[in-house]
Formats: sequence, C-alpha cells, structure tokens
Amino acid sequence: MNVLLDVNVLLDVLLNRSPWNAPAFEVWDAHRGSRLTAHVAAFTLPTLFYIVRRQNDAAKAIAAVRACLATFEIVPLHRSAVERAAQGAGTDFEDDLQIACAVESGLDAIVTRDSAGSLHSAVPVLSPAELLARLPRAPS
Repeated sequence: MNVLLDVNVLLDVLLNRSPWNAPAFEVWDAHRGSRLTAHVAAFTLPTLFYIVRRQNDAAKAIAAVRACLATFEIVPLHRSAVERAAQGAGTDFEDDLQIACAVESGLDAIVTRDSAGSLHSAVPVLSPAELLARLPRAPS
C-alpha cells in the first residue's frame, strides 16, 4: 500500500504529541518494516520545518526535515497538481493540494488525523488507526 502522510501525522511522531503519537509511530514503523510505502508531499516539508522551529529551534526543525528525507518518498508538487487543487471542491487549499498530489502520484490513501477537509477526496482518507487496521500484521 502506498500512502501520503499529512503533516499532522509527521508532527505527532517528531514532536512526540500525546495521545496521537502511538498510532503515528506505528505507521512510521510499518513503513520502515516494508508493510507500506509512505510518501510526503514536497510542500509539507516547509510547513513541518516552520512548526517544529516555532516549538523548538532551527536545529531540531532541520533535523525533522532530514529525517523525513531519509525515511520517506517525496511527492513533487507540479503545476498540474496546483491547478487541480485550485479547482478542488474543498475549503482548505492545503487539503486539496494533498488530494491532488495523491491522485497524480497514484497513491492508495492519505493518512491524516484531520479528515474534515478531505471529505470530497477521490483517494481514501484514513486515520493512522484505520490504516494500521488494514495492514498485514508485522512479523513477530
């Protein structure tokens, strides 16, 4: 399964945000264990940097970006995705960009804790727990 991770799932891991960190860590581990392939939209990384820097410092923020670069596949943001998002049915442009990137990259799902902006998505939108329930069990 190929999935696009929303910034909130990444932040739950990188900032150890309880109570959401446990399922987000499991998603991260499922990727590392090759039970899924996780992707991050390129435009998510500046947002991630900004939020981590505001809550910590620039060194921790760049370390968070580097962790994502070392771990996940990066989905590019092309003009066609921006145009698709601008025509989107949603009220949140960032959510529409996530959907457009997932569609253009042929991904199976978007993983987020905030599905409200993605109700119109052509790609299934799952919470971390919903995604984990669909995956095969990790080997013991």
